[in-house]
Amino acid sequence: MFRTLSICQSTHAVSVTDGTDAIYPPVDRLRWIDLTKQDAESIKLLGERFQFHPLTLEDCLHFDQRPKFEAYEHYDFLVVHGFRIDWQDLWQSSALELHVFIERDLIITIHEEPIPSLDLLWNRLSADGRLASQGVDYLCYLILDGLMDSYFPLITEVELKLDDLEDRVLSSAQEVKLEEIINFKRLLLELRRILLPQRDVFSTLTHQSNDLFSPKVEIYMRDVFDHALRLHSYVESAREMVNNIRDAHLWSASQRTNEIMKRLTILSAIFLPLTFLTGFFGQNFTALPVDNAKLFYATVACCAILPIAMMIYFIRSKWF
Repeated sequence: MFRTLSICQSTHAVSVTDGTDAIYPPVDRLRWIDLTKQDAESIKLLGERFQFHPLTLEDCLHFDQRPKFEAYEHYDFLVVHGFRIDWQDLWQSSALELHVFIERDLIITIHEEPIPSLDLLWNRLSADGRLASQGVDYLCYLILDGLMDSYFPLITEVELKLDDLEDRVLSSAQEVKLEEIINFKRLLLELRRILLPQRDVFSTLTHQSNDLFSPKVEIYMRDVFDHALRLHSYVESAREMVNNIRDAHLWSASQRTNEIMKRLTILSAIFLPLTFLTGFFGQNFTALPVDNAKLFYATVACCAILPIAMMIYFIRSKWF
């Protein structure tokens, strides 16, 4: 589905168009064309209308691209990612891939799923066209900045849940499944897989000379690059925390096993003399050397006193 935002940079007047006709907006304005749920026909229309390279059009048909930046003769092409976390099932969390074409006074965004930060910016520009008065490069910065800012609440929530998970692992009263820890580990690996190359893309945009961003907007892009560095650092710290939680979980499980084995060993030690006494005096002989009533009662008393004495000794020695 196409939609177009046209902004007159002199009067800041804004017009919004939907449908296929949206790819033919006035050429004397700053234009933002947004395509959702693209198909082969819509991509073909864009290629015929703006003469994009077949390789970039092919990328837009298969949303499995890593973050990248490519410069062509009359336009630049960006692939960046947002992220969506399903807290009910972390395995359902996924990247929100966004493809961006940038020309003079034109920016085109293509994505399969709704991206909240993109919709928020669209609504802001629809209400106030002055936000894009600095040109298409500043509009591109606003898109990228909103996308990177959307990661911070997710990372904060991940850190809070990891803190809670760590407390539960260290608490003997609460049981934590190893699967829960592995799910967080997979989630952070997926975030790292996205943020690491995305950081390199922003580094390229910031430190290499290109015609995409004016010197004034390059200063703002440094802030986006700084956000990418911070996010990558947070993810690495969270991954280290998950590894520590996993080690603590395995250590706790080992300690519980050792505690159980210790208690079973103590019980075996308590019943060992009883087994000897009952086995010895339970032999089927008529003339035992100690076959008299006094020794019988002494043996019965030992069977009662010895386990109690051993139990008291083990408790005072803090073995039990």
